[in-house]
Amino acid sequence: MADSLPEKPKRSALNQLTRMLLRKYDCGVRPVCNWTTSTTVYVDFILQSVLDVDSKTQSITTSIWYRQIWTDEFLMWDPDEFDGINEISLSSDAIWIPDIVVNEFVDEGRSPPIPYVYVNSSGCVKNYRPMQVVLACGLDVYAFPFDKQNCSLTFRSWLHSVREIDLAVWRSAQAIANDQKEFMNDGEWELLSIPSRYWRLQRDDGDYAHVGFNVLIRRRPVLYVVGLLIPSVFLMIVDVTSFYLPIDSGTRIGFKISTLLGYTLFRVNLMDELPTTAITTPLIGVFFAVCMALLMLSLIKSILVVKLLHHSEREVREMSVSASLLDQYRLAESTSASTGTLENLQESESMDFDMDLEMDLESPASIQENPSSLEWLLKELVSLRLAFSQEEGESSAQAEWLALCSKLDRFLFRLYLIVLAAYAGTLLLFWARWSFA
Repeated sequence: MADSLPEKPKRSALNQLTRMLLRKYDCGVRPVCNWTTSTTVYVDFILQSVLDVDSKTQSITTSIWYRQIWTDEFLMWDPDEFDGINEISLSSDAIWIPDIVVNEFVDEGRSPPIPYVYVNSSGCVKNYRPMQVVLACGLDVYAFPFDKQNCSLTFRSWLHSVREIDLAVWRSAQAIANDQKEFMNDGEWELLSIPSRYWRLQRDDGDYAHVGFNVLIRRRPVLYVVGLLIPSVFLMIVDVTSFYLPIDSGTRIGFKISTLLGYTLFRVNLMDELPTTAITTPLIGVFFAVCMALLMLSLIKSILVVKLLHHSEREVREMSVSASLLDQYRLAESTSASTGTLENLQESESMDFDMDLEMDLESPASIQENPSSLEWLLKELVSLRLAFSQEEGESSAQAEWLALCSKLDRFLFRLYLIVLAAYAGTLLLFWARWSFA
């Protein structure tokens, strides 16, 4: 009967090693044999992508590959005693884990749980895990869309001073700063560099070690230049070309109002594309506001010129003394000429009447009718001449006033172009300096 019993399987070397390491292990005690010895924790991370930059909440969401490395003096063994096992994985809940936190940490995001750590025979513990973290970051969007951001990650122990837990950077500062091989560089943001540094912060109860990483990123402006700046520039060019419409055509004001309404709709539809902060206003927001102000200034200028063009004759004379004197002089000249014509016509009438009286004595009825007909005809001719002369004077005055309004329109147009060119040049200078900085 004893020979028929199945043989009890032996525990594997891995199982025996795990039971041996965790049999008397206390995860609440710092793993050092001499309590005066500090535990050095090496930190490192690789930036994989920038997921979101929220200027309203002043936060940035990143995906990183975070690494912690330290030595646990209670997790050491001889690989020859356990079938040459040199490295095993243990549950992170079963061993001591340093309380390293990030000062700028806001939310952990959707980080996958990694419940294991790697431990080798020399007691080196490697805690590797991917993290999606939301960090508080002071964002400067004044130069949007040519802005650069500098967001920091500061690692430190929450409770332990440097006498218990000291921090260090696992890789060299130059290697971390120039490491871009894992970064997804085809998105909106471009990774420039990740400089790092180590310092100690002194408090009343001791010094605390800090390791800081500065994530320097730059926005790619092509999308915003094509979607925001170029359409706005096109509308401004259309507004400038509208000045070549004749001022007396009656269509310039309607065209400018349509341009202003189109720019307003364009501005409202793209409000969500612009970053907003409670402290500073992006320069592109100032650009849109000034462009709208320039469109309104252009419309007001056209209204002023058209208003001056359509003044009545009385208002024109009140505004221009020289034009009034000129009209009076022309009216006096026309009256004197008409009077002279009337006298000549009367003399010729008397002469013709005498000749007809001598030559045609047999028709007294026609003799009685001719003087009244000639007098009526003379009056009509004089009134027509006066009307034509007055109309010619009014047309000349209107032509002179139209020429004056055209000169004023050209002067205001040139002044508008100077203001617009100075404004555009200033913006281009700022954005060029930020782009190539």
